[in-house]
Formats: sequence, C-alpha cells, structure tokens
Amino acid sequence: MSELFDAVDALIASRSPLPPPAERRRLRQAHGLTLDEVAAALQVRRATVSGWEAGKTEPRPPERDAYARMLKQLAQLYPADSNAAALATDRAVPETFAVPVAPAPTGAEPAQTRTEPTGPIQEPASEDAALRPAAVSHSAATTGPTSRRPPARKAAPVGTPAGSTDARFENGPLVVVDVDAEGQAYAYGVGGLVLDVPVKSLPSLVGWALKEAGLGQPRLSGPGKDGDPLLVLTEAALERYGLPVALTQEERLAGRIPEGHKVVKQLVRAEWKLTKRGFGPWARIYRPAQGSERACVQLCIPSWNALDTRHWGEAGQFPPAELARVLGVYASRVMTPRGSTAVTGLELMTALHPPTRASEPDADGKRHSEHNPGSLGKDPVDCAPCEAPDGHPLLKDLPRFHVRGPAEKLFEEAYDWARPTTDAECTLRHLVGIDVNMAFAAGANGLVVGLGAPTHVKAPVFDAKLPGSWLVDLSHVDLSRVKVGKDKWADLDASLLPSPFTPKGERPEGPAWYATPTVAYAVELGCNVAPIEAYVRYDNGRYLDGWYNRLRDAFLATMADLGVHADMEPADFLEAMDGYKDRDPQLAIVASAIKATVKGGLGKLRERPRGEGWRPGEPWRALSRPTWRPDIRAAVISRTRINLHRKIVKHAAFTGQYPVAILSDCVVYAADGTSPLDFLPYRDGKPLPGGFKLGINPGLVKHEGTQSVLWGEEVRERFNAPELNLARYIKDGTVTDVDNGE
Repeated sequence: MSELFDAVDALIASRSPLPPPAERRRLRQAHGLTLDEVAAALQVRRATVSGWEAGKTEPRPPERDAYARMLKQLAQLYPADSNAAALATDRAVPETFAVPVAPAPTGAEPAQTRTEPTGPIQEPASEDAALRPAAVSHSAATTGPTSRRPPARKAAPVGTPAGSTDARFENGPLVVVDVDAEGQAYAYGVGGLVLDVPVKSLPSLVGWALKEAGLGQPRLSGPGKDGDPLLVLTEAALERYGLPVALTQEERLAGRIPEGHKVVKQLVRAEWKLTKRGFGPWARIYRPAQGSERACVQLCIPSWNALDTRHWGEAGQFPPAELARVLGVYASRVMTPRGSTAVTGLELMTALHPPTRASEPDADGKRHSEHNPGSLGKDPVDCAPCEAPDGHPLLKDLPRFHVRGPAEKLFEEAYDWARPTTDAECTLRHLVGIDVNMAFAAGANGLVVGLGAPTHVKAPVFDAKLPGSWLVDLSHVDLSRVKVGKDKWADLDASLLPSPFTPKGERPEGPAWYATPTVAYAVELGCNVAPIEAYVRYDNGRYLDGWYNRLRDAFLATMADLGVHADMEPADFLEAMDGYKDRDPQLAIVASAIKATVKGGLGKLRERPRGEGWRPGEPWRALSRPTWRPDIRAAVISRTRINLHRKIVKHAAFTGQYPVAILSDCVVYAADGTSPLDFLPYRDGKPLPGGFKLGINPGLVKHEGTQSVLWGEEVRERFNAPELNLARYIKDGTVTDVDNGE
C-alpha cells in the first residue's frame, strides 16, 4: 500500500502548480536569492534554473515539487500586490539593469542636424521602461506569428529623451540564437526578451533578422548610419544552420571557414555577400545598399573565439539570456559590437564622426554627399615619414636592416620605468600601487588632433595649439628645478624621477621627434625649445571628444550599477571598489570590455600588418582606412604620459615622495601603510591640486594593489634585477620565471 501512496504523491508532485516565469524570477529576487543558490538547493545546474525563469523549460519531478514548494513559501512572504518585494530586492544583486538606447532620428529633422545628447545616460524613471526584465513563457499567447515576447512597444514621439525606444528596432540591437533539445530555435534579447526563430537556414536567418525581428540600433550621429542587427550564434545554433561548432587549426589561422563551405555557397545562391575578411568569428553578411536602405547583418560566434577572454571573461560560455544581457548593456551604452573591442572602438569614432553628410539642396532640390566637417574624411592620408612604423611604404628606400633612431622616428609610448629603492624607502613597510582610471580616454579628452595631411615646416616656431610632430632637442631639460605653477618653482631630486620625454624614463641624448603635448610640457616646465623641423596639421579639431564622452558615460553608468559612484568620499570609494566585481560579475565584464574598447580603439589607429603575405615596403590593408592615423595615437599616448608625469611632479614637490616604478598608468610608491590614503596628501578631505585624486572618473586613481617592501627586494634579488618593474606585479604579487620584466 505504501508503494501506491508514494506513486500517488509522485503523480501529484508532477503537476505541482507553478507561477509564470516572470513571477518566479520576481520571487527569487525579492528574497535576495541568486541563481547559484537556488540551483545548489535543488541540486541542478545554474542554467537549468535560468531556463525555468525564462520559460524555456519546465522543471520535472523530483525537482518540480521542491521548486514549487520554495515558490509557494516566497509568494506568502512577498505577495505581488505588496511593497515587501520592492524593499527586499535592495538586498539582492540586480540581474538586469535598464540599458537606455540612443533616441531615433525623426523624418522631420534634417539629416545633417541630428545629433545625440552627450550628457550622462539616464535610467528610465517608470516601471514599464523599455528594457526591464520581461521573461516570457513559451506557453503564453504570442503577439504575432513568429514572436514570443512582451507586447510591442510604441514608437517614440518626436522629442522623446534618451532612454526611449525606436519603433524600427523595438527588440533591441541584438539577440543570441539558441536551439533547444526539441529542435526549436529561440532568440534571446535584452531585458529577458525571447523570440521564436522560424527559419532553418542561415540565408533565411539573415533575412528574418532584417525584416521580421525588429533588431538594430539608431544612429549615433545625424549623418551616420543605423547600427546593423547582431546575431550571436550558440553551438546548438551553429549545428542547426550547418556551421562547425569549432574551427580547425587551419581555419583559426586563416580567421575564416573556406569559401567552398556549404553555408557560404548557400549565402552566394541567395545573393548575399561577405566582406573581405570572409566568414569568420565576426562575419558581416550584406547586400549592396539601395539608396539609404542598408541590408547588413553582423554575426558573432563565441565558440570561434569571437569574444576574447582577456576582455569578455567567460561571457562566451554564458547561457543565452545572460550573454544577451552582457552584450546588450555594452551595445546600449557603447554601440553594437562590430568585432573585437578594438574594432568596435575604432568603429565608434567613425559612427560619431561620419566622413560625409548630406549637402544643402541644390537648385533642383537634390542633396549630395559632401565632407562632414570635424571628421577624418572618406579618403586616407599619408602620415609623416617620422610617424610611419617600420616597414611602411614611405620607408621602402631605407637600407635593409636600417634601425631608425630618435631623430628619425617618433616614439611616443606609455611608461615602463623603474629604479632601485632608496635606503629611506627600504625602512618603510609597504609598496602601494595606484592606477589611473581609463588613462588613455582621459588623455583623449579635449585633445586637438590633426584631421588632414601633414605639412612639412623647417625651423618652425613651436605652437602648443598646433598638432603635429616636432624634431627638437630636449636633452638640456633639467628636472632638478621645475616650474609647478605660475611663478612657482620647485627643487626636486631628478635622480628619483623618470624623464617625461622617453617611455623608459631615460634622459634624451639629442634631437628627437615628439608629439605636440610632449614639447608643450617642456615649455610648461620652464624650458626654451627650438624645433629643427616639424610636420604640422593646420586642419585640426577635437575629433575624439564625442568618443571620450560616450565611453566615459558608459563606464561611469556601469560602475554605478556596481555600487561605485562618482564623487564618493575617498574612504567610501576604496571600500566600494573592494570586491566590486563580485556584486555582479556580468556587469563587471561590461566594465572590462569598455576599458578594452578605449585601448584597443587607439591601438587600431596604428594597426600593423596581419600576415597576408606582406613584405616590408609594401602597403597593408589597414593603410586604406581614413582612420589609420598613427599621429593621433601618438598624441593621445604623449598626453597621457605627460598627464601622469605632471601629477608625479606635483606630488613630489608637495610631499617629497617619489615613485619606485611606473608601468603605463600604474604608479608604485613606498609607504608605511597599505592604503593609498597612507601617502596621498588629502587635507580636510580635499586632494592636492593637480596631484592624484581617488575616484572612478577617467583620470582619477584607484588602488591597484599593495605588497611589502621585503617582497619587492626579494623579487629583485631573485632575478638579479635591481630595476625590475614592480608595477607589473603589484596587483597580486605573482611573479614567474617567464615574467622577468624584460
């Protein structure tokens, strides 16, 4: 009889009532539970619980009865019509933040005057804002023949502020396409959106993304182009559409699958085209534009290493809904990814400053394409010979194996400098590293850069407002007495300071090429300069300002979601930064990707050859881009290094403390305590003017790491390197035989 009772209990449990998927998530969040905690209690995988809350799958016995029991108890604690859930949610880590998108341009607005607000991103104020969590049950009624999603959002009226939606792109910028065990394909979008995908071939999927899915992103500037839909394909989706789950070694080296692959042939038969880079991890599939109408879809394939783990962490391994969240926040705050973070950083520059715009109507009322002022134009320009990297066609007449010196080559790079610790510093207990937030973004802010080709000038008079490269002798600059303010000088120990003019901190030995910010700093220090020659750019402007503003706002909004806000008190800021990544690992990945977008985008300005049979003296593909501008990269790095040196000098003049090591944007000081507050000169809560200031804004500093002075001396002794750059290891103290500081 007991066996019959057990069978009856199991039968009842198999039909245990469950609330809708959205309510399941609400109840879990109301009690401050994470997916991992629920999964551990029910002895299932985290992705399984995520699937239950997304409505993708339903729990089965014996987990179903336990899950229903948990939800029933939570429903008693947090009824849907009470305020208890809202209060309790504050204890939980939010799983989906509102991610505002740029406002859509309207037809009534002239194309050349449409612009995007550059102020801070604001979160929607109401509960029905566009991108709140909204998981949809697969058993719910559909809103159309191919959609399992919330009711369609209405088009934004004219004048709607940022944070509204665009009727053309009501389902957001991207989706992650996955296939369940029954063979049904679903597309996971931002805010818990789930769409049915009815097509079974890749050409049809591309057409669906353009015509039915409601995907894309409004343009970031008036003359620009709307963002193309992004389809992220999981391994199950790859199998469904006839693509390999992983690339072979040969395909990885080539960066693409063969042109003879059956899927590529399908695309050709359907009259779709691929860009020159072919069908790789970031394939772009298009048809030639018809007028202003674009037909282009971007693919992202994580299992083909599209998402570099250095910048995206383990995002490529996330369940579809979580991956959609990470990429969706990034797309909304930066732009829809167009490739690696480096590629996206470069594309963002062009999206904010398109090369052309529509002209005013002519006599016949027609508009024509014309140069967009403030942009780099649509045609590439040659750099100056001193700005050209080795192997550039401008240098093809140099003797073979010729090594260019400082008087022939502009060499503006970030710091990699260290010195032995002094006896006084060895009596202190700790080495404390501070790191400049988004240092290169801060270096780009307000920087005047060249927009056109350089002009060669002999014996010019230096002009700090004129961007360019200058051949000048700065070997006479003495750092033992420098100007630190108007009519204010300071005596310093120059042997404990790096030179501001070379990346290694060595004093220059004669004439060398420098970017404008470096020469301007020599003048600021009180030195006379007499350039021998220069390549200057009379056509110039603050090209990177919009780029900086966009990335700054994205970074600050993401860090605020992680509990780190601007203008916090120093002690509160240090506490907030401690373990901030653990509060929401997904958003921490977004913050990392934003920072990588800055560095990678600037690096792309001087992209080097990537194989393809290139030989020195021959052009390579990147040279055909208007955005191949090594002079802009050099100017940003120069200004970033100078900004750091200026703070170091102000700090030394005020405190008598000198850095032990510098690596790029990280500076290490010896101190008695373990915190930056133990050596940064705060008085009445205010930092030293012109010195280091703790904070999350670009250009301010955070705590990078602390190690003991004994650790530093032991490491240097172990590798027999008294000038080993300890800034390289200050974060966690790990030093390997391979990482020997060379």
